[in-house]
Amino acid sequence: MEKQANKLYLKKMFKKGLQLFTLFTILYSSSLFAQDTKLESGKEYILAKIDVTGKISYNEQTVTTFTGLEKGQQIIVPGQDISNAIKKLWKLGLFSDVNFYVNKIEGDSIFLELNINELPKLSDIKIQGVKKGKIEELTKEADLKKGKIVNENLITTTKNYFENKYKKEGYYQTKVTINTIPDSLDTEVKMVINIDKGDKVKVKSIDFEGNSQISDAKLKKAFKNTKQRNPIRFYKKSKYIKEKYKEDLTAVIDKYKEKGNRDARIISDSVTYDKNSNTVSIKVKLEEGRKYYFGDIRYLGNTVYTERQLNSILGIKKGDVYNGTILQKRIADQTKPDGEDLTNLYQNNGYLFSSINPVEVRTANDTIDFEIRITEGPIAYFNKITVVGNDKTNDHVIYRELRTKPGQKYSKEDLIRSIREIGQLGFFDAEAIKPDFKNVDPQAGTVDIEYNVVEKGSSQIELQGGYGGGGFIGTLGLSFNNFSARKMFKKDAYKPLPMGDGQKMSLRLQGSSYFQTYSLSFSEPWFGGKKPVSFSTSLSHSKQYLFNGRSRDVNRDQSFNITSLSVGLAKRLTVPDDYFVLSQSVSFQYYDLNNYNTGLFTFGDGSSRNLAYTVGLSRNSKGVNPIFPTTGSEFSISGKFTPPYSLFNGVDYANLENLPEYKVIATEAGEAPDGTNYPAGSYLNTEGYPVTDPADAAVDQGKVDQKKFNWLEYYKIKFKADWYTRVYEKLVLRTNAEFGFMGAYNSDRGLVPFERFFLGGDGLANFALDGREVIQLRGYPNNSLSSQDGGTIYNKFSLELRYPITLNQSASIYALSFLEAGSAFDSFKQYNPFKLQRSAGVGLRVFMPAFGLLGIDFAHGFDAIPGETIKSGWQTHFIIGQQF
Repeated sequence: MEKQANKLYLKKMFKKGLQLFTLFTILYSSSLFAQDTKLESGKEYILAKIDVTGKISYNEQTVTTFTGLEKGQQIIVPGQDISNAIKKLWKLGLFSDVNFYVNKIEGDSIFLELNINELPKLSDIKIQGVKKGKIEELTKEADLKKGKIVNENLITTTKNYFENKYKKEGYYQTKVTINTIPDSLDTEVKMVINIDKGDKVKVKSIDFEGNSQISDAKLKKAFKNTKQRNPIRFYKKSKYIKEKYKEDLTAVIDKYKEKGNRDARIISDSVTYDKNSNTVSIKVKLEEGRKYYFGDIRYLGNTVYTERQLNSILGIKKGDVYNGTILQKRIADQTKPDGEDLTNLYQNNGYLFSSINPVEVRTANDTIDFEIRITEGPIAYFNKITVVGNDKTNDHVIYRELRTKPGQKYSKEDLIRSIREIGQLGFFDAEAIKPDFKNVDPQAGTVDIEYNVVEKGSSQIELQGGYGGGGFIGTLGLSFNNFSARKMFKKDAYKPLPMGDGQKMSLRLQGSSYFQTYSLSFSEPWFGGKKPVSFSTSLSHSKQYLFNGRSRDVNRDQSFNITSLSVGLAKRLTVPDDYFVLSQSVSFQYYDLNNYNTGLFTFGDGSSRNLAYTVGLSRNSKGVNPIFPTTGSEFSISGKFTPPYSLFNGVDYANLENLPEYKVIATEAGEAPDGTNYPAGSYLNTEGYPVTDPADAAVDQGKVDQKKFNWLEYYKIKFKADWYTRVYEKLVLRTNAEFGFMGAYNSDRGLVPFERFFLGGDGLANFALDGREVIQLRGYPNNSLSSQDGGTIYNKFSLELRYPITLNQSASIYALSFLEAGSAFDSFKQYNPFKLQRSAGVGLRVFMPAFGLLGIDFAHGFDAIPGETIKSGWQTHFIIGQQF
């Protein structure tokens, strides 16, 4: 410290001496010049004019104003006025050279020349030695802006900043060189910064001394950030960062406190740097102390909660091994804002100004008695609630989601829940939502809350082309996730579309030479505007022509059309808690087949109708960020039911094949195989001969199936569960389980050929003609794990480790690795939950507000596709627009 102070003092004195030397030189020069102009020392002159010369970009009047000298002013040359002018110019920090000269003297008037050279300004910055994506960020961090004055201080400060920055990150050999290159203008320079980070400092060894109760291995494990070099360990690289190392030393003491060693301390620690190997050797000397136990725990100052209630939260009993870390977490858990601790117990009930402090009151041998002193304070109430930063989204869309209302008792739980609800809207950067406490008044018992939000793009466009099903497929999709229907007739609202009311409207067009699909959907999350009841509706139409994959011919005389309409309501419940949502919808599909005999269905001519009621119960408690949740879960169970027509329509489906109207009848006169002729309307047997008894005629299976599936009859039960667990820091584990089953009310009528489950592949349904549900199972080709007509029962399980690369507003990117297993079956009798197709792989997801979710997966299927003997092997899957 003393050396540093001396260094700063000498630097200051040198600078002062340089300024005095410059002043002396100027005055001396003026004195010499004055001899030629007959300057009389000590005489007052009238300042007639100041001419400004030198390398400058400022105009003459501006520079003159900087000096503080004015035309007509009486001055003594040399004298205090000139000295003050020079000081003012130097103090501005804009000039590298300042000189005053006497041009001429006319009587009592004096004409001066001010010769100055302006310091150059920064015209461009170039940073070398770092990734291109980091340059803009580094430029902002170092506060390097175009137009900034370039002097020695700026160069030195910038150099020190970058060197210190990378040293903090473990690059102890960082070298920074800065060069300035004159620009085309004399008053501007370009700055070139070259950063050579070198290699990070590794940790050669970590040695502990004085530890007997906790092993070296466990103490090294407590070093979360500072790891000894180990070529086998890939998940945590060895590096030495001073600040992180200090945190790890504290973690070692916390480790002892967890074991009851309250008096444990670090006697000394040393870090020895080896320049040749770029490694450090760490030695830590410990004093463990004795093990302690909790004694009596008393509460003082509690009137709101009883000791029994407080003890149930504290969870510590007399005789338990002393654990200072657990004690602190049970008082106030700093790692979990919504943790189950005493502080949150009070703050969730209005006691914002409460304070809770554990105090050791007695230590006898190895037992410590505690008093937990509680100052409850007055109950606080929310006063003024405001939101700032929402430039596009209307205020009421945010306010209706808030759990913090003016006049309501303060609750930290409601505050945290409000942050989550704002994030779940999807209109704002979830990582930037911040509540600020304003006007906290303990006397009045009130607090104002201001929520700071950052808008992000909420509309998405999907424009893609590719090959699928044997031909080129083009797709145009538009999703407006913050739409405003009430502004549709206001011209000034189209920027480019009316936005801000939290509604969602989607339009999707998809087509190729042999099919077209059009769909339109709309949803209002607060139907009526007063309660969280969501209304949704959708309309779609698709047309499929018969396509020959080999010849690529399209037969427009053979077609299959589907028209769909659905209307739904979903209500947020209050019990068991308000994370639950009850949803209901009614849907109708009309299937029209025109000579579409492809084997896809059991009949090629006719129509089917699908009227269904769907009811679902879901619970979503996922974390703030819907793109990358780190905590919480999402569960859903749903049932889709059609009316049981067979119970009341009087049709005997078991005997349809024996009824005359469902036998093969010749529509025109024809010829039997033996050459005999038969008239139109004759019954024919399976060999093509006319028969007189309809019972001997062949069954027209198409007519039978047309009767069976005129109105579809089925039920479907589905279950899905997602858990999100923070494993370590930003590393998150997603656990998923799914189950689906399709059944029939009447076994004689059988299962319908629509609405089946198709398992395998990327999970994207490019064009689903029959209401099918496509389930992702990576590592296998699309739809390859179900039978040709689709399965009626399936299950799927997956584990996915996710790590965020960036969660910026412009783009959220995370990497993932996964294990998956699942299978589909044609009937419940075949169902075996342990017969699974397994896979594993890695992937990447990129979410951009304008384009939605994009991704790629590389997956390896460990098992064979049903019907084959060779395992699936490596598959590449592209993900476009899939849910998170």
